Amino acid sequence: MLNADTPLVLLQHGGLDNLSGKTGLAMLRYRRGPIVAVIDPAHAGADLRAITGIDRAVPVVAEMAEALAHGPAAAVVGLAPSGGRLPEEMRADVVAGLRAGLSLASGLHSRLADDPEFAAVPLAPGQWIWDLRQEPAGLEVAAARCAQLPCRRLLAVGSDMAVGKMSACLELQAAALRRGLDARFVGTGQAGILISGQGVALDAVRVDYAAGAVEAAVLAAAAGAGAEALVLVEGQGSLAHPGSTATLPLLRGSQPTDLLLVHRAGQSHVRTRPGAEPVAIPPLPELIAACEALAALGRPDGLRPRVRAIALNTALLEPAAAEAEAKRLAAATALPVIDPVRQGAEPLLEALLEPTGPA
Repeated sequence: MLNADTPLVLLQHGGLDNLSGKTGLAMLRYRRGPIVAVIDPAHAGADLRAITGIDRAVPVVAEMAEALAHGPAAAVVGLAPSGGRLPEEMRADVVAGLRAGLSLASGLHSRLADDPEFAAVPLAPGQWIWDLRQEPAGLEVAAARCAQLPCRRLLAVGSDMAVGKMSACLELQAAALRRGLDARFVGTGQAGILISGQGVALDAVRVDYAAGAVEAAVLAAAAGAGAEALVLVEGQGSLAHPGSTATLPLLRGSQPTDLLLVHRAGQSHVRTRPGAEPVAIPPLPELIAACEALAALGRPDGLRPRVRAIALNTALLEPAAAEAEAKRLAAATALPVIDPVRQGAEPLLEALLEPTGPA
């Protein structure tokens, strides 16, 4: 429901300098359309670049009344709090935005359109509340229809949750577009959908229809794409995580032609709930083999997709340590290993554009 040119204000209350605000931070980094203001009372008046490291000039204000002066047309909840509920301190600004005629987009688990306080504000013609984390209507069971598409389809698979699968795909898309290539992104989580304006919130779909929901989203994104086009499917979860079920429906629904493994440098165990037993990430060659084996199943075309490269998240390492870890993993896997945020995605794109060998 968000157009690429819709001027946005991000509701980032308390989340501008930590992972609770990862949705808004991702939008600041990757949304190509206008973001005219950020609301975060804790950092009002501060320089966005200094707080986030994101090279984007956006004013940080204390409340909606200040943000309205910058001309937003829609407000977006930029937080991803534990439990997925709207923080109480954000309510007044949501109401003020709705009363001022702003539309509202949210990826929270709680449905803001059903909130009595927000529902009591009459919406003007063309004004909307978009709760994107809901199951699409008219879903069908997947039938491997994406295998018939002529375009390349890259699925990002991760060694854990929240390692940078969306970032890797968006960096690849940007690199491809700079070359003049037809590159399309399929969002499967709240940030990816808000950035691109389309996709499917996979964690809101019943398991029987999850692969079908992915299939429908990929078919929609690939409409009219030719053989040279590249469709980048945002990954979710991990086969290595005991609480994740997302990878299989993504594999089944997208019928990928290629895989990209995303890994956080130095991480040896998946991140689970506090107090849970530790679960080790297997050696990357073993994880790669498992992903490739599963990607080869449930296909009518007989293709055996390969992991073509590793996108390495080195945000927690100094440059020298990041380079050493990339070299170590490249030697262990015989694959290109690149941090697409730190180094640029062009080398990853080169690896993907190389002709594939026999299946």
